[in-house]
This record gives sequence, C-alpha cells and structure tokens, in this order.
Amino acid sequence: MKHFSFFFKVTLPILFFSLNISAQERYKDEITDSVRVETYTYAFKDGQSLDLDAYFPAFENQANRPLIIYVHGGGFSGGKRDEKGTQEFCSKLARRGYVAASITYRLTRKGTETGFGCDCPAVDKLNTFNKAVEDIQDATFFMIQQRDKMGIDPQKIILSGSSAGAEAVLNAAYQPPYCYGLDSGPVSYAGVISMAGAIPDTSRIFKESAVPSLLFHGTCDNLVPYASASHHYCKENQPGYLILHGANTIAAKLRETETPFWLYTYCNSAHEIAGKPMTANFNEIVDFCYSFILNNGTEQRVTVIKTDNKPCNYQTYNFCTE
Repeated sequence: MKHFSFFFKVTLPILFFSLNISAQERYKDEITDSVRVETYTYAFKDGQSLDLDAYFPAFENQANRPLIIYVHGGGFSGGKRDEKGTQEFCSKLARRGYVAASITYRLTRKGTETGFGCDCPAVDKLNTFNKAVEDIQDATFFMIQQRDKMGIDPQKIILSGSSAGAEAVLNAAYQPPYCYGLDSGPVSYAGVISMAGAIPDTSRIFKESAVPSLLFHGTCDNLVPYASASHHYCKENQPGYLILHGANTIAAKLRETETPFWLYTYCNSAHEIAGKPMTANFNEIVDFCYSFILNNGTEQRVTVIKTDNKPCNYQTYNFCTE
C-alpha cells in the first residue's frame, strides 16, 4: 500500500492551534488551523493505480469522525484529485473536524474519439457511470477497512462531487445499504452533495435507498439537465441521446419519499456553476452536513438564487418564476 504524508500550509501560525477550541462547535466551526494530508492507493484497476488523498485535522486523534469523499469533475476524461480548488475545499472541511478524501477514479472517456457528448453511445455513458460508482465503492471500502486508523464512523460517510463527479456520486449514493462485513451491519451513505449532477433512472430512489441530499444546479445547465432532459441536450437520432434527471426531478422524488433535501437553484445559470459551491456556498455545505446529517434534520428546503442572466433557449420550463 502506497502511503505518503505531508502538512498542508495554512496562513495562521501553528502556535495558535487549538486556542479557544472549547468555544467552537466541531463540524460547524474551525477547530484548528492545521491540516495533515496522507496519500494512499486504494485499488489497482486496468493497469492503473487509484489513489486518494485523506485530509485530517492535524495533531488530534478523534475517533468516529464523519468522512466526506469528494469526486472531481472533468467529463470522465480529465481533472485530478489534487487540483488547487479541491485541496482548499478538503482542507477547509478538515479544519472543522471532518476527515475528507479526494479520490482518483478511472477516466474511461479519456483519449476516446467520441468523448462524453452526443457522439458517445448511450450504453457507453451508462458503463462510464457504473465504473465510476465501482471506484467510489472501492474507495469507501478502503476507508472503512482503515476506519480505526482514519478515525472515521462508517455510518457517517457523505459523498460529494462536481459535474461528472456529481453524476458519479448521485449514482453511487441512491442504493440500498451495502454489506462491508461490519459487525454493525450494512452501510448506507449518510448523505450526498451534488454540484450539477444527474442520474439516468429515478426508480433507484425509494424509501430504503434515498439519503439526505444537497443539490446545487443551474436551471440553464447546457450539459447536465436541471430537471429531466437528454444529456448534453442531444437529439433522439444521435448516439449519445440519454435522458438524465437533474436536481429538480431528484428533489421531487425525495419529496415523495419524505427524505430530507436541500434544493439550491441558480436561476438561468449554466454548467459553470458546477465548481462554484465549493467556495461560494461552502457555508451551506457545512450547514447541510451539520444540520441535516449529524443532527438528523428532517427539513425539505428550497433556495432560489436570482441572477441577471437571460433565460436560455433550450429550457422547457421556467423554474424560477415567482
């Protein structure tokens, strides 16, 4: 098992670590200004080493901490687990007491002639989703096997992802409990955070598979539909025609199953918002994890952000009317 460790540099001097910690709320406020990062290989597949970076609050050995797994975007053909924005996102989570893990996964569309758009056959898109889900499950299993060393609670694992990563985590999250051989029994993900993601089949969301969900999406997303439409808005006669169901449709399904959710809509915004929540909505992400998951909130919340953008041409409905 490959393993590296290093400290992430932060702006505040280490001298002030843990001052006034008693006045701070773990998992809600910053409890430290120092973060430890360790790199592990969690699987070998298709001749590739699949690694993850695990972020911890430095100088503490708290047990049973929530784990947030982050999956990067890039159309299943690009992106890296250790990009600057990802490092900053995971470090901010670790400074609040969480363990965060950013994973490498198989980029099955990398170097292909058809990419992941309208020339990519629908069956290949579905296979791409499935392989990404397998990698997420393997990374989860690795972290659970290492749970004592990592100091994590297997029943408090939250998935998060942007763009292609959001598609991957949504497909992974809405499944019945999975048996990892734990004495405590099968494990369901505790929640999911999707930043411009969608799924191909809403029937997978039912009472036993639904989990608390934070769903960021723009109503004019030109690649991944906000409600239900074809992926990339491909036409029916194109190989890549595949109906996907985005945040609005998922929220409706969660409402039916009486599952807590937070639908966060950016009016008339396109796919560029996929990475925005990691910075602009970080407080909402922490609020969701703390209130909806760690404190078992039952709310079904809807937030609509107005923009100056003009309505898009391909939007079937105006989801932002008063």
